[in-house]
Amino acid sequence: MFSFILTSVAIIPFINLLYSLRFQRQKQMSTDNFGKLTPIFNKFHAIKTGVPVGGGLLVIAVVSIVFAALLPLLKFFGQEITSVHRSIGAEINIIFFSFFSFGILGLYDDIKKFFKIPKSGFFGLRMKHKFILEIILASIISIMMYSQLGISFINIPFIGTFNLGLMFIPFATFTIVAFANAINITDGLDGLAAGSLMISLFGLWLLSASILDVPLSIFIAVWIGSLISFLYFNVFPARLFMGDVGSLSFGATLAVIGLLLGKVFALVVIGFIFVLEISSSLAQLMSKKFRNKRILPAAPLHLTLQSLGWEEPKIVQRAWLIQIMLTIFGVWLTIIR
Repeated sequence: MFSFILTSVAIIPFINLLYSLRFQRQKQMSTDNFGKLTPIFNKFHAIKTGVPVGGGLLVIAVVSIVFAALLPLLKFFGQEITSVHRSIGAEINIIFFSFFSFGILGLYDDIKKFFKIPKSGFFGLRMKHKFILEIILASIISIMMYSQLGISFINIPFIGTFNLGLMFIPFATFTIVAFANAINITDGLDGLAAGSLMISLFGLWLLSASILDVPLSIFIAVWIGSLISFLYFNVFPARLFMGDVGSLSFGATLAVIGLLLGKVFALVVIGFIFVLEISSSLAQLMSKKFRNKRILPAAPLHLTLQSLGWEEPKIVQRAWLIQIMLTIFGVWLTIIR
């Protein structure tokens, strides 16, 4: 409630600030994974030109402020702060390093687009440069989890728990980068990424609360509250987009939460909409590269559905319904023996 109210109070002035800074969606010819024009995208999304971008920055700020205030307040009133990990401080540092570092990377990417910084040199942040930075950040986070918290295990439903040892670091790095880009790709329709993420976080909040991981459950709850307020302005027709600052930060942090809980395979189910979206883009890319033809009219999948005549709100609302069922199923997978 604290984060929801604070975000609700701040969001209108924040939208006005974005207008004054001209942090708005630019009119441009979108390209697909192959650098070619995507007329389907332009046909359905040209009307969104001028809508402010950067709502993710407000969510990051509010969540950080409220969390920083709540944890000492709970201690003051005698609430015991427990965690499944040995070091609560290290757990909090890992969560917020993920939240901030990928957010800063996404913010720079947004600024580059708004101010049309030339794609020259490393700081032009071409796609390959951005990908390298994501791998570096994800590797740092993975090493922190392994060295500071001793996390090296994954749980596979119906099979058991396995200790990956040092192989946990590349596995976690891949998971973080994959989910960061998955939410970035999913964030193409009004409310699709934010609504699906909100539902996924409810499932992860239940898991964190069930094991009495207080810092993690507080963080997720505060995040959900702020996200609900953002979603109010992000549903069709959107008045605010989260931007790369939000999508990269939220995707990476979602993956980190799954890794901290040791429930990566359940996370794949809980975050299946994101997995499906990035898989459709990857399949399109591989088909073009090796077969020299597309397997979908456009990628990711939500663009194909639009090309088939599905209206944007219908795609989003049906995705939410699917996400609700998959989140319930994913939570169930974590409690079976």
